[in-house]
Amino acid sequence: MTAGLSFLIIIILLFVDWRIIRVSLASFSLTFPFLAAAIITGVLGCFCVPLLTKLKFEQIFRKEGPTSHSTKIGTPTMGGLYFVPVGIIIARLIAGCSSPEVSGPVTVTLAFAAIGLLDDSLTFIRNHNYGLPGWLKFALQVASGICFFFWLDSSNLPSPYRMKALVPLPPPLGPLYLGKWYLPLTAFCFAAMGNGVNLTDGLDGLAGGTAALAFIGMSIAVLPIYPGLAVFGVSMAGACIGFLIHNRYKASIFMGDTGSLALGGALAAMAAFSGMFFPLFIASGIFVAETISVMMQVFYFKVTKRINGCGSRLFLMAPIHHHFELSGVKEPYIIGSAYAISCVLSMCAAYIGFHFSRPLRIV
Repeated sequence: MTAGLSFLIIIILLFVDWRIIRVSLASFSLTFPFLAAAIITGVLGCFCVPLLTKLKFEQIFRKEGPTSHSTKIGTPTMGGLYFVPVGIIIARLIAGCSSPEVSGPVTVTLAFAAIGLLDDSLTFIRNHNYGLPGWLKFALQVASGICFFFWLDSSNLPSPYRMKALVPLPPPLGPLYLGKWYLPLTAFCFAAMGNGVNLTDGLDGLAGGTAALAFIGMSIAVLPIYPGLAVFGVSMAGACIGFLIHNRYKASIFMGDTGSLALGGALAAMAAFSGMFFPLFIASGIFVAETISVMMQVFYFKVTKRINGCGSRLFLMAPIHHHFELSGVKEPYIIGSAYAISCVLSMCAAYIGFHFSRPLRIV
């Protein structure tokens, strides 16, 4: 499954390099940073996975989780410690260390990785699945989004739209100038994406594969206006694919909150930097569905408890991938279906973003 996903992404990027980039950016490539990050991460995992196993950084599972996950006890976690830096370093080397298109999203990615690392560390110290309090984790993500907005607003970055706080949308809606409303949208996007990827990281390879496809969709969407940001996206996608070599079913390592929060923050930063919130919403359809399933479960339980005195559950377990798991669907089929859906959504996001951003490109 991982090999098929990798092959599909390479074909897509080769097509983009051949049909789009060679016309206007002859010395530019999206395939190379993707392959470099994927290969380096895959090789590095051969050393880091045994090291994390030896250090006993093992995943701690929820007691109320699926019983089938008991076979995964002892699997190391915090894989984000090695695959996230690879994506960042490749992007910085290829796009340039001084490029603001990369430095901004990189800073956010590291900030979210730090939040996840703190959460993972508290999990080990307390020896249970709950690290940082939910409200504190949410507040830190929102604060990161607010800081990123003020950096965007105060910096003298070249804007392809000739003005800031503009969101490209399909006609007749866009482009839409949000003004002061760009701040709450950015903060919401950062918190939503961080939690969305984190919730999706419940099955082997599920978050890594869908995140890789979301990065590809977003990279193509922002390519006409921010080529450096596209390099950052494909580098992170390559790091995800390299990580999947060790995280695919049956996983020998998990990414932990260190990885999942970093991926969510990176995707949100790409959207906030470019204004591509609408393509991000489409490309992240799996993350959106996972988050909504949790919200529906909580809402339904509270309403039925208030009405009947005893709460009922809408799903067997949330997020929704656990519902399918407990319904008897095998884990590889759930993951493969999510990949297929995510691929379609990401290509739709790529087309929409690329098509509606091209007329705004400053030559």
